[in-house]
Amino acid sequence: MTTARNVRIDAEANGPLSVESGETAIGGVTTTAPGSAPVSINVPDDVEPGTYTLDLDLTYAYYSSGEDRTVTVSRQVDLRVRDDARFQVVDVESDTQVGDSGTVEATIENVGSEAARDADVTFRSQSNSVSVSGGQSDTIRVAELDPGETTTVAYDVGVASDLPVQQYTLSGSVTFDDPDGISRTDEGLSLGVLPLAEQEFSLTDVESQLRVAEDGDLVGTVRNEGPVPARSVVVQYAGEDQSVIPAERSTAVGTLDSGESANFTLPMSISGEAESGLRSLDMAVQYRNGEDELRAFEDLVVDAEVAPERDRFDVAVENRTIQSDGTRAVDVTVTNNLNETASDVEARLFADDPLDTGDTDTGYVQSLEPGETTTMTFELTTTGSATPGSTYPISLDFRYDDADGDSQLTDTYRVPIDVIESEGGGLPLPVIIVALLVVGTGALVVYRRRQ
Repeated sequence: MTTARNVRIDAEANGPLSVESGETAIGGVTTTAPGSAPVSINVPDDVEPGTYTLDLDLTYAYYSSGEDRTVTVSRQVDLRVRDDARFQVVDVESDTQVGDSGTVEATIENVGSEAARDADVTFRSQSNSVSVSGGQSDTIRVAELDPGETTTVAYDVGVASDLPVQQYTLSGSVTFDDPDGISRTDEGLSLGVLPLAEQEFSLTDVESQLRVAEDGDLVGTVRNEGPVPARSVVVQYAGEDQSVIPAERSTAVGTLDSGESANFTLPMSISGEAESGLRSLDMAVQYRNGEDELRAFEDLVVDAEVAPERDRFDVAVENRTIQSDGTRAVDVTVTNNLNETASDVEARLFADDPLDTGDTDTGYVQSLEPGETTTMTFELTTTGSATPGSTYPISLDFRYDDADGDSQLTDTYRVPIDVIESEGGGLPLPVIIVALLVVGTGALVVYRRRQ
């Protein structure tokens, strides 16, 4: 009627069974509060179904007649080994990839001697870097699995980026109903997932056609460095530099097999406030995987040289002289310095005293290809205050439509004009006027004296 204190159980199995656990302590046991202890038994795969014996030595202490006593008693427990449904992973196929997800198909065989009904097959990840169906585990139900029968269950398994290519373990269990309708669980399943290497891309042979205050192109080659094909590949500018203005955020190159390359051209503009020189541009490659899911590889940087700003047009006057108090046609050669065609090019001539524009102060050409030159003719005159041997400026600006159809206005171009003596000979007009005044004054004096 006293408490059995410090109860310890030492178990030993006979026959093909073996005990995996050692001596187990369960504390005190009374007549009203029984104790329990788990005993781990190893049952070999080839053991015959039947009844086996487990020998138990129970050691405990109790208080009697004023003193502590320690007693060991032996007991036997019958163990029944059933040949229930048992399961084994016999094949694994996977297309999952580091930095992405894929399908893992596990083929499960019922290696027991009884059928399993309403079998819930669960696999769970052992790492936070590996997900199963977006979480840590997923369960798929199989209606029935007879002895010797196999079934294939598929899970969406994802592997985090920057992980090594190695085996990652998924542990599994099957909860099922036996033929008697009793729920049982087999927890001995596991499988290894060997992912493919991470999908990567490289950008090579990058050439910059960029210039301050102009539209340009970034051209190069993109290569699929990953182990699987990438569909709908596009190259993107991914930077946040306000002076870099992509005409389009991306340019498509199509599908690239593993190891395949393609050329790309990415149009972009550099603002007029930008500085010229070498720039590092953040780039990305966007693509679709085998499941048609959108993915991006963003660890790309390219160096691009930005050329300094230049005049959009070269302007030159071959014969820059004009006679004093004269009028002449001025031929101006205009060259398109842009990397695009300029259309509806209209030029306007401006002049300040002592120069002036004549009836023709505008020029027009329908289009100018890159590098193409045309000649525009304007009328220019000089006033009487123009001094031979002096140089005066004339100004031109151009309005045109760029390749996108947007109207653009250039800065003002200043061209020097040299004023020369009139080819008619004689004294210059100011000298003649002074001489006439002197002669007239002298004649007036002579006339008065005679009166």
